[in-house]
Amino acid sequence: MVGKPLAKAMDKAHLVCNYNSVPGDTAGPFNPSGLRLGTPAITTRGMKEPEMDLVAGWINTIAENLEDDAVISKVGTEVEELCGQFPLPESFIQPQ
Repeated sequence: MVGKPLAKAMDKAHLVCNYNSVPGDTAGPFNPSGLRLGTPAITTRGMKEPEMDLVAGWINTIAENLEDDAVISKVGTEVEELCGQFPLPESFIQPQ
């Protein structure tokens, strides 16, 4: 698995990560094989372990279906539905 294609597919499903080189990476800096994941956007919304299990499952689903836009779109819809259950705190929303 190469990090950059997976990161781009995850982005289509509203799961944001960074692709990064990892120790011993032979793919080079422009096509790294690693991913960097963070949890601040999840924990800020109040999500816990059960929601992380969902996120892990979605990442796996996308990794197994990198070229299947229908699957990626379905995951994106599920991500949006979950985020709707855990809105951002009011202090994070800037007035327009």
